[in-house]
Amino acid sequence: MAEPFGPEGLPLELARERILEALQPLGLVEQLPLAACLGRITAEPVLAAAAVPGFRASIMDGYAIAGSEQPLVGARWRLRGTSAAGAPYGAALAAGEAVRILTGAVVPQGSGRVLPQELVGVEGDQLELLKPCGVPVWIRGPEEEAAAGQELVAAGQRLGVAELGRLASCGVCQLTLTQRPRLGLLISGDELLPPGRQRAPGQIWESNSVLLAALLEQLGYGVTQQRVVADQPEPLRQALRELAAGCDVVVSTGGVSAGDSDWIRQLVAELGEVSFWKLFLKPGRPFAWGQVAGVPFFGLPGNPVAAAITALQLLWPALQRLEGGAIQVLPRLLVRLEQELRRGAGRPELARARLVVAADGALLARVEGSQASSRIGSLQGADLLLEIPAELGNLEAGTQLWAQLLRLPIF
Repeated sequence: MAEPFGPEGLPLELARERILEALQPLGLVEQLPLAACLGRITAEPVLAAAAVPGFRASIMDGYAIAGSEQPLVGARWRLRGTSAAGAPYGAALAAGEAVRILTGAVVPQGSGRVLPQELVGVEGDQLELLKPCGVPVWIRGPEEEAAAGQELVAAGQRLGVAELGRLASCGVCQLTLTQRPRLGLLISGDELLPPGRQRAPGQIWESNSVLLAALLEQLGYGVTQQRVVADQPEPLRQALRELAAGCDVVVSTGGVSAGDSDWIRQLVAELGEVSFWKLFLKPGRPFAWGQVAGVPFFGLPGNPVAAAITALQLLWPALQRLEGGAIQVLPRLLVRLEQELRRGAGRPELARARLVVAADGALLARVEGSQASSRIGSLQGADLLLEIPAELGNLEAGTQLWAQLLRLPIF
């Protein structure tokens, strides 16, 4: 069985490196309709089947005039018809002719300019330019969005809102994607009770299954199988075997420390291997990494905040690697403490904080309440994970720190 990395455990960055080096993408693919592809990773490049929009289109409501020269005030044309979106004018314009045109409509052949409607006057079938029209021609080209055969999305790219919108505009309705890893979640503990049940002395309502499943869903991954098992070796052994047989990743919470009822690490070593355990991190020290029957294993701490933070720092990158995409990490920014923060030096810490923008635009971190790893309330409203180095003790207001931003991109 693996020993801790020194007396304190493995530093977070080194732990992440070791895990990612040990993993390879699953290499499985599936096809899904475009509407079901948000957050997924493309297994192959996506090319435009045709030019988009595929025709010259008016950028605004106005009048398409024959020719492309910049006309002078007082120039006149004869109106021949209308070109509307989805209902183009069906003929070419000859010299001295124009058509009424609406935004997005096809610009007729023979026309190289659209006059905005506020610059012209119309009397009967006569159109006259009343104000200077300037240089812009107010026409978008047939390949403005994409040319035929152009790569719209590369292989291995995670699809966001903008990518899906663009693909739809280019006529794409189905994509080939990498498969997401199937995740098995094992919650262990004699004291755990489902929410809604009456507690006996010493019992607590089990929250890790809800917390972690919600976090993983927020990150784009679901839980395929789940077990809540008491701290007894045989039921835990059976649960680990079943999850390893049906999933691509096994994740447990609790039972990886060195207490009398902490069986998980011992059982993982029996069924596979514990590559390392203990993190030099607060919260999150009791963490184990290895494999069960060849399936990657993550032993998260039992305290819910520590479980969530270690899942975010170590499990999330691993799931991305297995899915086959580039590793997306939380963006970092420099902030200053809004108030004094009292702590003991000794371990690096990821403290939960709110992001506050001061009147002068400075970015401040507000730490509220206890930072105990058992207090889920410290996650509520958290915008930041403050990266506090191990050697720092009590911190004065105004201290500058790096922080991880707990916000996912919109587009």
